[in-house]
Amino acid sequence: MKLVIVESPTKAKTISKYLGKSYQVESSFGHVRDLPKSKLGVDPEKNFEPTYIIPTKARKNLTLLKKAAQKSTAIILATDEDREGEAIAWHLSQALGLGDPKSKKANPKPVERIVFHEITKEAIINALNHSRRIDLNMVDAQQARRVLDRLVGYKLSPFLWKKIAKGLSAGRVQSVAVRLIVERENEIRKFKPEEYWTIAAELKAAASDSFTANLVEINHQTLKKFDIKTQDRAAAIAESIAGKNARVVKIEKKKTVRKPAPPFITSTLQRTAANRLGYSSKKTMFLAQQLYEKGLITYMRTDSVNLSNESLTAAKSWLQSSLGDQYAAAAPRVYRSKSRLAQEAHEAIRPTDISKTPETVAIKEAAEKKIYTLIWQSFVASQMPEAEFDATTIESEVKGEKEDYTLRANGNIMIFDGYLKVWPQNISENQLPDLTEQQLLAVQSVKPDQHFTEPPARYSEATLIKALEEHDIGRPSTYAPTLSTIQARNYVKKITGRLQPTEIGEMVDKVLVENFPDIVDIEFTAKMENDLDNIAAGKEAWQNVVGNFFKPFEANLEAKYETVEKKIFDEKTDETCEKCGKPMIIKFGRFGKFLACTGFPDCRSTKNLGGQGQAPKLTGVKCEKCGEGELIERRVNRGRAKGKIFWGCNRYPKCDQATWENPIKNPVPTES
Repeated sequence: MKLVIVESPTKAKTISKYLGKSYQVESSFGHVRDLPKSKLGVDPEKNFEPTYIIPTKARKNLTLLKKAAQKSTAIILATDEDREGEAIAWHLSQALGLGDPKSKKANPKPVERIVFHEITKEAIINALNHSRRIDLNMVDAQQARRVLDRLVGYKLSPFLWKKIAKGLSAGRVQSVAVRLIVERENEIRKFKPEEYWTIAAELKAAASDSFTANLVEINHQTLKKFDIKTQDRAAAIAESIAGKNARVVKIEKKKTVRKPAPPFITSTLQRTAANRLGYSSKKTMFLAQQLYEKGLITYMRTDSVNLSNESLTAAKSWLQSSLGDQYAAAAPRVYRSKSRLAQEAHEAIRPTDISKTPETVAIKEAAEKKIYTLIWQSFVASQMPEAEFDATTIESEVKGEKEDYTLRANGNIMIFDGYLKVWPQNISENQLPDLTEQQLLAVQSVKPDQHFTEPPARYSEATLIKALEEHDIGRPSTYAPTLSTIQARNYVKKITGRLQPTEIGEMVDKVLVENFPDIVDIEFTAKMENDLDNIAAGKEAWQNVVGNFFKPFEANLEAKYETVEKKIFDEKTDETCEKCGKPMIIKFGRFGKFLACTGFPDCRSTKNLGGQGQAPKLTGVKCEKCGEGELIERRVNRGRAKGKIFWGCNRYPKCDQATWENPIKNPVPTES
C-alpha cells in the first residue's frame, strides 16, 4: 500500500475519495518541524544554519505517520504547490527519515512528490503519473524567508523592549505595512480642506422631461476644480444662467463597452470579499482553504490569472447551454498577469466544476458559500462578452451678459448586459431626451453646490493589500497573515472598517524609521522579495541573501543600542493606588498607556486607563474640547456608577473631556 501525506484532514478526506484501496491518505496537520520558540534557532556563525525541532503538538501524529510509512511500499508527498507546501514536504522527508533529497542514491522506499492546482480525480491521477523530486530551490526560498523573519524578530524585538516598552515585536513585512498606515495617518493630520463650488442646472425642452447638466466651461475654457472658490462667485454665475435659454451646441452618441475583469488571484479575491462581503483577509483565506480542500475550487494562493484550456472549454460549453450563444465570448479570453514575478504555470482561482453553480453546489456554511459564489461569478464573467451601452453627451450654451457658459449632460443606457448577467453591479442608467442641435432649452433652475476637498481615506484591508501588491511587498501567502499580525500586536486597530495606527504602533514605527530605515523601506523590502524569488528559481544561494542583509543589520543594531536613548513616557496623575495609597502614573506598555503604582516593585498594582484590564477601545473620533486627542471607551471604576461605560479623551489628565453619549454615531470625516 502506498502512503499519501497531505497537510489537512479535509484535504486527505477529499483525495481519498479518488484513490483506491491501494492508497492510504493521511494528514500531517501542517508543519511537522519548525524553529524553536524559546531561542533564536539560527547560527549566523555557521552560515545561518537553522536548528529545527518537532513541536510538542506534532509529535503524536508524527509517530503515527512513521508507523504508516514503515508499512507502506512507497511514500507520496502531496502537500500544496507553493513554497510553504514544498517546505512541508521536505520537513516530512527529514522527520520521517525518508532519505536525503539531495542524494542521488535510491531511498529504502520510493519517495515521490506530487503537486496539483485542484483536488479533482483527474488532477490527482495526472499528478500521480507525473511525480517529481522535492524542489530544493523552493525549499531554500522558504527557509530564507523563515530565517530572515526570525533574525529580524528575535534581534530587533529586545531592542524595542529596552528602548520603548516590554512585549513589543518587529516583523520584516509587517513593519512596512504599519509604516504605510502611519504615513497615511500623517497625511490626514496635515491635510487642510479647500473650498470649491460646482453648478448644476435643470434644463427642459418643450415636449420632453427635464434633465440635469453640469457647468463645464466658462468662455469656452475648461472649468478646473478650484476655478469657483467662493459662494459669491458661484452665486453670480448661477444668477447669470438662471432664467435664460440654453442652446444645444453639440450632441454626441456612441456605443461604449465595459470589459470583464480577469479571474481572481489571491489579492483580488481578498479585496473583493472585503468590499462586497466585509470579510477580513484572514477569514477569506480560511474559507477559500476549506473550499479548496473539499475539491470545489483551484488552489487559492496564486498570483497568476492563467486558466487551463480545459476550464476555458468547459466555461464556453456551460455558457452556450445555460445562457445562450450570445453570452459566450467568441474566443476564449486569455489574461496576462501584471506582475513580472507571477508564476504563469499556476492558475487563477476558479471553480473546479463550472456546472456546480452557486444555486446547486453542496455547501452548507453560509460564509463559505458566499466566497464560492464570488469565485464562480468571477471565473464565469471573465469568459463572457463585454457589456454594451449607448452613451450620449449633450452640450448646451447659455450666453450671459459678461460670460458664456457651457453645460454638459451625460446619459448611459445598457443595451446588452454581457458579463454583468453573472457579475452584478450597480449600474446607474440615465436616459437623455431626444434633442437636435441648435434646439432651445429652458433653464428651469440652477443649483450651486459647496464642496470641500477631503483627506486621503485611511486604508481598509482591501486597499492596503492593493498597496502592498503594487509595491511588490509580500506574496499571495503573506497578505492575510501580515494584516492579522499587525492588528494582533496592537499596532493597528480596525475602526469602522478602516485601519488606524495605535499610539504604540506609531511609536514603534517612528523608532524603526529613524534607526532601521531598511527594515521599513518599501524598495528595500521589495528587493528582498525579488531575492527570494531568485532563490526559488535557483539563481541565488539562500545563505548569501540572508548574509547580505544580516551583516549590516547586526552592525547597525549594535550601534543603536549605544546611541538611542530609552523613551520615557511616565505622566503624573491625580489617581491613587487602591492597594497601597501611593500616587499612580501613566506608563507605556505593549497595549498603549496604563496606570501603574509608583510603589513598584513593592506594589505591583496596575490599572488600564479604561478600567477593565484591557487596551482602551479607540473610536476614531477627534476630541472636540482639546482638538488633539481621540475619544476612547472607558468604564467608571468607582462609586454608584462603577462599570458604566463612558467616552473620554485619551490625553487625560491633560484633557478631561468625557461624555455618556457614544461618539461613534458621528465619526470623523476621514473615515469616509
